[in-house]
Amino acid sequence: MPELPDIAAYISALESRIVGERVVRVRLANAFLLRTVEPPIADVEGRTVRELRRIGKRIAIGVDGDFWLVLHLMIAGRLHWRPAGAKLSGRQNLAAFDFPNGSLVLTEAGTKRRASLHVLSGEEALRAIDPGGIDVFGSDLASFRAQLSAENRTLKRSLTDPRLLSGIGNAYSDEILYAAQLSPIALTRKLQPQEWERLFDATRNTLKLWMDRLRAETSSGFPEKVTAFRKGMAVHGRYGEPCPRCGEKILRIRYADNETNYCAKCQTGGKVLADRGLSRLLGSDWPRTLDELEALTRR
Repeated sequence: MPELPDIAAYISALESRIVGERVVRVRLANAFLLRTVEPPIADVEGRTVRELRRIGKRIAIGVDGDFWLVLHLMIAGRLHWRPAGAKLSGRQNLAAFDFPNGSLVLTEAGTKRRASLHVLSGEEALRAIDPGGIDVFGSDLASFRAQLSAENRTLKRSLTDPRLLSGIGNAYSDEILYAAQLSPIALTRKLQPQEWERLFDATRNTLKLWMDRLRAETSSGFPEKVTAFRKGMAVHGRYGEPCPRCGEKILRIRYADNETNYCAKCQTGGKVLADRGLSRLLGSDWPRTLDELEALTRR
């Protein structure tokens, strides 16, 4: 799922292309994409784009009359900049937003249609779809700590909860926790003051690092290769590969359609965290340390 750095890259690329331009037409190839009825989408056509905003992991396009086109890409949705009037052929093409200078095309891979488009009117309607998470760049350490420790939850869950923090998901939470050298299952109410400082700094620094990198990559083009698995990431998507800090193999916890990647030596004091499926299978034989894991893999 595109997260804060990816959304920021999209917005940066779109600002130079569509702000000040007129929405000529909105074409929907999949009616299910549009999740609102009022105001009708035709009310947006012919109006000029005035601003772009990020709302969590959503992109909000504001046009004259205080109307908003709000896109949520979910897991597999992606944006592409195409020549004006680009055809919507193929099952992955869901919509096109036509401007005089080009068309913004929304695609979604796979068969599940989770991406969404909302047409909203007014600031109040826009605020209503905001999950409420704070912007880490607009907060200080005290407010960050208060937000994440309101409930006693794991760091992984807290970082990725859109009601707590804005725009962070599975990929960048792995990178943040690695940079902070903290376990993904550490509980928020058990963190020490110095650990809160490391987490706060790692969150801001990691997101800024990737925002800067992605903007640099697309400085002369459009972000066409948005992915959760990027070259240069320390742990996310690098299961079984060596940790760039200590050289131990990156481990993972799998759950549902997601997985958490981490380095046991750098983040958990050498403890191997239980993978739900495998730990049920292995029971008491589940390896608790890196040495036990190494011995298990040699059998």
